[in-house]
Amino acid sequence: MLWRTGIVSTNDKDIVPPFSILPATQDGELVLRSSSLVNRGLDLSNKLVRARTQLLRAAGQGDADAQFKLGLMYINGQGVPQDFAEALKWFRKAAEERLANAQNFLGCMYWRGQGVPRDLLDGVKWFQKAAEQGHTSAQYTLGRAYAKGWGVPQDYAEAVKWTRKAAEQGYADAQNSLGVFYYNGQSVPQNYAEAAKWYRKAAEQWHEDAQYNLGFMYVRGQGVPKDYVQSYFWFSLAALRSFKCSGVRNLTAKRLTPEKLMEAQRMVREWEKSHPKE
Repeated sequence: MLWRTGIVSTNDKDIVPPFSILPATQDGELVLRSSSLVNRGLDLSNKLVRARTQLLRAAGQGDADAQFKLGLMYINGQGVPQDFAEALKWFRKAAEERLANAQNFLGCMYWRGQGVPRDLLDGVKWFQKAAEQGHTSAQYTLGRAYAKGWGVPQDYAEAVKWTRKAAEQGYADAQNSLGVFYYNGQSVPQNYAEAAKWYRKAAEQWHEDAQYNLGFMYVRGQGVPKDYVQSYFWFSLAALRSFKCSGVRNLTAKRLTPEKLMEAQRMVREWEKSHPKE
Protein backbone atom coordinates (compact mmCIF):
# COMPACT_ATOMS: atom_id res chain seq x y z
CA MET A 1 0.00 0.00 0.00
CA LEU A 2 1.63 3.23 -1.10
CA TRP A 3 -0.56 5.62 0.83
CA ARG A 4 -1.34 5.92 4.49
CA THR A 5 -4.70 4.20 4.90
CA GLY A 6 -7.84 6.28 5.05
CA ILE A 7 -8.68 9.87 5.77
CA VAL A 8 -7.48 11.47 8.98
CA SER A 9 -10.01 13.05 11.32
CA THR A 10 -9.31 15.28 14.27
CA ASN A 11 -12.08 13.23 15.90
CA ASP A 12 -9.50 10.43 16.08
CA LYS A 13 -7.51 12.43 18.63
CA ASP A 14 -9.19 11.38 21.87
CA ILE A 15 -8.06 14.39 23.86
CA VAL A 16 -9.74 17.52 25.07
CA PRO A 17 -8.64 20.60 23.09
CA PRO A 18 -5.94 22.59 24.92
CA PHE A 19 -7.03 25.51 27.04
CA SER A 20 -6.97 28.76 25.10
CA ILE A 21 -4.65 31.43 26.47
CA LEU A 22 -5.91 34.95 26.07
CA PRO A 23 -3.59 37.66 24.72
CA ALA A 24 -1.70 39.86 27.14
CA THR A 25 -3.53 42.90 28.48
CA GLN A 26 -2.29 46.28 29.65
CA ASP A 27 -2.90 48.82 32.44
CA GLY A 28 -2.18 46.44 35.30
CA GLU A 29 -4.62 43.76 34.13
CA LEU A 30 -3.75 40.11 33.87
CA VAL A 31 -0.78 39.26 31.65
CA LEU A 32 -1.40 35.68 30.60
CA ARG A 33 1.67 35.35 28.45
CA SER A 34 3.93 36.35 31.30
CA SER A 35 5.54 32.94 31.64
CA SER A 36 7.32 33.28 28.30
CA LEU A 37 8.52 36.74 29.28
CA VAL A 38 9.76 35.51 32.65
CA ASN A 39 11.70 32.83 30.83
CA ARG A 40 13.46 35.64 28.98
CA GLY A 41 14.48 37.17 32.28
CA LEU A 42 11.70 39.72 32.75
CA ASP A 43 10.17 39.70 36.23
CA LEU A 44 6.45 40.38 36.02
CA SER A 45 5.55 39.01 39.44
CA ASN A 46 4.65 42.41 40.87
CA LYS A 47 2.36 43.13 37.95
CA LEU A 48 0.65 39.77 38.39
CA VAL A 49 0.14 40.41 42.10
CA ARG A 50 -1.48 43.77 41.32
CA ALA A 51 -3.58 42.11 38.61
CA ARG A 52 -4.82 39.47 41.04
CA THR A 53 -5.75 42.11 43.60
CA GLN A 54 -7.73 44.08 41.02
CA LEU A 55 -9.39 40.95 39.67
CA LEU A 56 -10.37 39.73 43.13
CA ARG A 57 -12.03 43.05 43.84
CA ALA A 58 -13.98 42.98 40.57
CA ALA A 59 -14.77 39.27 40.83
CA GLY A 60 -16.17 39.75 44.31
CA GLN A 61 -18.58 42.27 42.83
CA GLY A 62 -19.86 39.71 40.34
CA ASP A 63 -17.75 40.68 37.31
CA ALA A 64 -17.81 37.49 35.19
CA ASP A 65 -14.84 38.53 33.06
CA ALA A 66 -12.71 39.07 36.17
CA GLN A 67 -13.86 35.72 37.57
CA PHE A 68 -12.84 34.03 34.33
CA LYS A 69 -9.40 35.69 34.33
CA LEU A 70 -8.84 34.59 37.92
CA GLY A 71 -9.62 31.06 36.82
CA LEU A 72 -7.00 31.39 34.11
CA MET A 73 -4.42 32.60 36.63
CA TYR A 74 -5.01 29.57 38.84
CA ILE A 75 -5.13 27.00 36.05
CA ASN A 76 -1.88 28.32 34.58
CA GLY A 77 -0.18 29.03 37.92
CA GLN A 78 0.57 32.62 36.90
CA GLY A 79 1.05 34.95 39.84
CA VAL A 80 -0.44 32.26 42.12
CA PRO A 81 0.33 28.60 42.82
CA GLN A 82 -1.39 26.38 40.28
CA ASP A 83 -4.65 25.26 41.86
CA PHE A 84 -7.25 23.44 39.75
CA ALA A 85 -9.88 23.51 42.50
CA GLU A 86 -9.58 27.31 42.78
CA ALA A 87 -9.62 27.65 38.99
CA LEU A 88 -12.75 25.53 38.87
CA LYS A 89 -14.41 27.72 41.49
CA TRP A 90 -13.85 30.92 39.51
CA PHE A 91 -14.73 29.37 36.16
CA ARG A 92 -17.98 28.10 37.66
CA LYS A 93 -18.92 31.55 38.95
CA ALA A 94 -18.30 33.07 35.52
CA ALA A 95 -20.03 30.18 33.75
CA GLU A 96 -23.13 30.67 35.88
CA GLU A 97 -23.14 34.27 34.64
CA ARG A 98 -23.36 32.79 31.10
CA LEU A 99 -19.81 33.69 30.06
CA ALA A 100 -19.22 31.30 27.15
CA ASN A 101 -15.43 31.08 27.57
CA ALA A 102 -15.87 30.07 31.19
CA GLN A 103 -18.52 27.50 30.30
CA ASN A 104 -16.14 25.97 27.76
CA PHE A 105 -13.25 25.87 30.25
CA LEU A 106 -15.51 24.34 32.89
CA GLY A 107 -16.50 21.63 30.42
CA CYS A 108 -12.83 20.92 29.74
CA MET A 109 -12.07 20.62 33.46
CA TYR A 110 -14.87 18.10 33.93
CA TRP A 111 -13.61 16.09 30.98
CA ARG A 112 -10.04 16.17 32.25
CA GLY A 113 -10.92 15.62 35.89
CA GLN A 114 -9.05 18.72 36.99
CA GLY A 115 -10.25 20.09 40.32
CA VAL A 116 -13.27 17.80 40.14
CA PRO A 117 -13.89 14.08 39.51
CA ARG A 118 -13.89 13.33 35.79
CA ASP A 119 -17.46 13.50 34.48
CA LEU A 120 -18.17 13.43 30.76
CA LEU A 121 -21.87 14.14 31.23
CA ASP A 122 -21.31 17.33 33.25
CA GLY A 123 -18.64 18.35 30.76
CA VAL A 124 -21.08 18.00 27.88
CA LYS A 125 -23.63 20.07 29.80
CA TRP A 126 -21.24 23.04 29.94
CA PHE A 127 -20.03 22.58 26.36
CA GLN A 128 -23.67 22.66 25.27
CA LYS A 129 -24.27 25.96 27.09
CA ALA A 130 -21.20 27.55 25.48
CA ALA A 131 -21.98 26.06 22.06
CA GLU A 132 -25.47 27.52 22.12
CA GLN A 133 -23.85 30.94 22.51
CA GLY A 134 -21.76 30.39 19.38
CA HIS A 135 -18.47 29.36 21.05
CA THR A 136 -16.60 27.59 18.25
CA SER A 137 -14.36 25.36 20.36
CA ALA A 138 -17.34 24.22 22.42
CA GLN A 139 -19.36 23.54 19.27
CA TYR A 140 -16.54 21.44 17.87
CA THR A 141 -16.04 19.54 21.13
CA LEU A 142 -19.78 18.93 21.42
CA GLY A 143 -19.73 17.53 17.90
CA ARG A 144 -16.92 15.17 18.92
CA ALA A 145 -18.90 14.10 21.99
CA TYR A 146 -21.85 13.09 19.81
CA ALA A 147 -19.60 11.37 17.28
CA LYS A 148 -17.87 9.32 19.98
CA GLY A 149 -20.74 8.90 22.43
CA TRP A 150 -18.87 10.72 25.19
CA GLY A 151 -21.37 11.70 27.88
CA VAL A 152 -24.25 11.52 25.37
CA PRO A 153 -25.69 8.77 23.16
CA GLN A 154 -23.74 8.51 19.90
CA ASP A 155 -25.60 10.57 17.32
CA TYR A 156 -23.94 11.43 14.02
CA ALA A 157 -26.71 13.83 13.02
CA GLU A 158 -26.00 15.93 16.13
CA ALA A 159 -22.26 15.51 15.56
CA VAL A 160 -22.55 16.91 12.05
CA LYS A 161 -24.84 19.74 13.20
CA TRP A 162 -22.44 21.07 15.83
CA THR A 163 -19.32 20.42 13.76
CA ARG A 164 -20.85 22.38 10.89
CA LYS A 165 -21.63 25.34 13.15
CA ALA A 166 -17.98 25.56 14.19
CA ALA A 167 -16.72 24.92 10.66
CA GLU A 168 -18.84 27.73 9.24
CA GLN A 169 -17.18 30.06 11.74
CA GLY A 170 -13.75 29.12 10.40
CA TYR A 171 -12.67 26.62 13.08
CA ALA A 172 -10.06 24.49 11.29
CA ASP A 173 -10.45 21.29 13.34
CA ALA A 174 -14.19 21.38 12.66
CA GLN A 175 -13.68 22.03 8.96
CA ASN A 176 -11.46 18.97 8.68
CA SER A 177 -13.91 16.85 10.67
CA LEU A 178 -16.83 18.00 8.53
CA GLY A 179 -14.82 16.94 5.51
CA VAL A 180 -14.43 13.49 7.07
CA PHE A 181 -18.19 13.23 7.63
CA TYR A 182 -18.77 13.98 3.94
CA TYR A 183 -16.01 11.62 2.86
CA ASN A 184 -17.45 8.74 4.89
CA GLY A 185 -21.10 9.64 4.34
CA GLN A 186 -21.82 9.79 8.07
CA SER A 187 -25.28 11.34 8.54
CA VAL A 188 -24.80 13.25 5.28
CA PRO A 189 -24.80 11.92 1.72
CA GLN A 190 -21.30 10.83 0.74
CA ASN A 191 -19.89 13.70 -1.29
CA TYR A 192 -16.20 13.80 -2.18
CA ALA A 193 -16.39 17.30 -3.67
CA GLU A 194 -17.91 18.63 -0.45
CA ALA A 195 -15.27 16.77 1.58
CA ALA A 196 -12.50 18.32 -0.51
CA LYS A 197 -14.05 21.77 -0.06
CA TRP A 198 -13.92 21.56 3.73
CA TYR A 199 -10.47 19.96 3.76
CA ARG A 200 -9.22 22.88 1.68
CA LYS A 201 -10.66 25.46 4.07
CA ALA A 202 -8.84 23.83 6.98
CA ALA A 203 -5.68 23.12 4.96
CA GLU A 204 -5.36 26.80 4.12
CA GLN A 205 -5.12 27.43 7.86
CA TRP A 206 -2.09 25.10 8.16
CA HIS A 207 -4.16 22.20 9.48
CA GLU A 208 -1.81 19.30 8.84
CA ASP A 209 -4.45 16.55 8.85
CA ALA A 210 -6.55 18.48 6.36
CA GLN A 211 -3.49 19.10 4.19
CA TYR A 212 -2.81 15.37 4.18
CA ASN A 213 -6.45 14.59 3.47
CA LEU A 214 -6.57 17.01 0.55
CA GLY A 215 -3.36 15.54 -0.85
CA PHE A 216 -4.93 12.09 -0.56
CA MET A 217 -7.97 13.29 -2.51
CA TYR A 218 -5.71 14.48 -5.34
CA VAL A 219 -3.96 11.09 -5.37
CA ARG A 220 -7.26 9.27 -5.73
CA GLY A 221 -9.01 11.87 -7.87
CA GLN A 222 -11.89 12.00 -5.39
CA GLY A 223 -13.85 15.26 -5.51
CA VAL A 224 -10.95 16.87 -7.37
CA PRO A 225 -9.07 15.99 -10.57
CA LYS A 226 -6.32 13.44 -10.07
CA ASP A 227 -3.18 15.56 -9.83
CA TYR A 228 0.17 14.45 -8.39
CA VAL A 229 1.56 17.99 -8.41
CA GLN A 230 -1.26 19.09 -6.15
CA SER A 231 -0.94 15.99 -3.96
CA TYR A 232 2.83 16.59 -3.57
CA PHE A 233 2.11 20.23 -2.75
CA TRP A 234 -0.33 19.45 0.07
CA PHE A 235 1.68 16.51 1.42
CA SER A 236 4.75 18.77 1.52
CA LEU A 237 2.93 21.40 3.55
CA ALA A 238 1.69 18.72 5.95
CA ALA A 239 5.22 17.35 6.26
CA LEU A 240 6.48 20.74 7.43
CA ARG A 241 4.55 20.18 10.65
CA SER A 242 4.32 16.41 10.77
CA PHE A 243 7.32 14.21 9.94
CA LYS A 244 4.99 11.23 9.42
CA CYS A 245 3.75 12.90 6.21
CA SER A 246 7.22 13.10 4.67
CA GLY A 247 7.10 9.47 3.52
CA VAL A 248 3.94 9.88 1.46
CA ARG A 249 5.33 13.14 0.05
CA ASN A 250 8.49 11.31 -1.06
CA LEU A 251 6.44 8.52 -2.64
CA THR A 252 4.45 11.11 -4.55
CA ALA A 253 7.65 12.75 -5.78
CA LYS A 254 8.56 9.51 -7.56
CA ARG A 255 5.47 9.91 -9.74
CA LEU A 256 6.54 13.34 -10.98
CA THR A 257 8.89 14.28 -13.77
CA PRO A 258 11.83 16.47 -12.69
CA GLU A 259 10.07 19.47 -14.22
CA LYS A 260 6.80 18.77 -12.41
CA LEU A 261 8.64 18.19 -9.13
CA MET A 262 10.36 21.57 -9.45
CA GLU A 263 7.00 23.18 -10.16
CA ALA A 264 5.45 21.60 -7.06
CA GLN A 265 8.40 22.63 -4.86
CA ARG A 266 8.12 26.19 -6.16
CA MET A 267 4.42 26.19 -5.27
CA VAL A 268 5.27 25.12 -1.73
CA ARG A 269 7.85 27.91 -1.31
CA GLU A 270 5.47 30.54 -2.64
CA TRP A 271 2.61 29.32 -0.47
CA GLU A 272 4.80 29.43 2.64
CA LYS A 273 5.67 33.06 1.92
CA SER A 274 2.06 34.08 1.41
CA HIS A 275 0.71 32.04 4.37
CA PRO A 276 2.95 32.72 7.39
CA LYS A 277 2.53 30.23 10.21
CA GLU A 278 1.03 31.56 13.41
